[in-house]
Formats: sequence, structure tokens, C-alpha cells
Amino acid sequence: MRISDFKAMTFDVYGTLIDWETGLLNELKPWTASHGLEIGDDAILEAFAQIESPVQAESPRMLYRDVLAETHRRLARKWGIAADDGAAEAFGASIARWPAFPDSAAALGYLKEHFTLAVLSNIDDASIQPSLDKLGRPFRHVFTAQQIGSYKPDRRNFEYAIAKLGQAGIAKKEILHVAQSLFHDHVPAQALGMTSAWIDRRAGKPGAGATAPLKNPPRVQFRFASMAALADAHRVELGA
Repeated sequence: MRISDFKAMTFDVYGTLIDWETGLLNELKPWTASHGLEIGDDAILEAFAQIESPVQAESPRMLYRDVLAETHRRLARKWGIAADDGAAEAFGASIARWPAFPDSAAALGYLKEHFTLAVLSNIDDASIQPSLDKLGRPFRHVFTAQQIGSYKPDRRNFEYAIAKLGQAGIAKKEILHVAQSLFHDHVPAQALGMTSAWIDRRAGKPGAGATAPLKNPPRVQFRFASMAALADAHRVELGA
């Protein structure tokens, strides 16, 4: 199996293309420190993962910026911080401040010359716009949780993307799903018979970061440490 066998790539954005863990820590560490709390990075990300996914499951039609705000409120309760709706709403708006990984835009710029690129993201339509700007807007399709009415790892999100790309003449077997999160992306993608590439942004780091840990990680067909490595692998296939 070769990367060049595919016609389209669907991408998770946050964690894969946008450095959401750095974005989260940039927001949450100063907040906790301002309340006299010394919480390590791993503990912050783990607490976020434990709360965010249940919020999404409870309210699958809630906009992601509101999911973040509610997650912030629950983190405040967990850590004994007084409720502050202004701080929660500011956290919900922080997506615009999350940085792109340094290699994302260049890799996507290369890949769009060879594949149809699509977003499949747990995000709302408005909040993703600053991220698309940072990535150079290489995507022909943008599929969001707001459009679908559910959050990954719900299989409906993947079925939606498969159906939409099918309408564009691209079969499921011609789609490569590219993502960092095993929990949100690779488990449901594999369950639906998709081929997937793991961008292992957390290689060498302990734990699962801001995503739920898995006892039995799924099998993936491709694994790369970065988007740059994925693009380079395709160049090698083409003999470039």
C-alpha cells in the first residue's frame, strides 16, 4: 500500500495540524497559576481529556466553543476555582490563538497538488476560520461537528465525510484519513474500514495528552512523526 494509491485525504485539525495541546496549556496554565495552583502540564491535559469528551457526548449539537467554555467551568469546579463565565467564554474563544505546527502549512501546500484535501474536525464553522488561515486554506471540503450534529469518535462523522466525498466521485477506498488522535479518529476510522495515517505528534511523550488513553490501540496502515514526514514519504514514492 502506497500513499499515492489514494485520491483524497481527510484531516483531523486540532492535534494534527494545529498544536492544540500548546494552545490549551497557553490558556490554562496562567489561569490556574493566577489562582495559586501549581499543576503540571500532563495533569492539565489529562484533566481536560477527562472532561471534554463527556461534554461532547452529553451535548453533541453544542458548538465547540461552547464545549470549551463548559469544560472550563468543570475544570474550575474540579480544581476549586470560583466560577467565572467571562473566563470560560474567553477560553471558548481561544481557538483563534492556538498555533499551527510549524510543518503543517508547507506539507498541506504540497499535498493539495496531488490529493483532494478535506477537513473532518470537532469544531464549529466560525471557530475554524482562523485556523484555516494559518494553514493556508488548502482544503476543498470542510466537514465540521456543527454541520454533522455529533462529535468524533462518533462514526456518523466519518460516514458523513465518506458520503460527501462519494458525491464528489471519491470512493471510501480512495480516502486516507490523517490524524493524531487514536481515540477520536483512528478507532472509528478503522471500524468503518477506512485506511488511516497516524501523525504521532506525541511520539516519545508519556500518556495520551489531551485525548483519552486506550488500552488496545488500533492498527493503522501508516505512521509518521509529522506532516513533513508524510509529505516526504509521498515525494519518495514519486521519485522526487
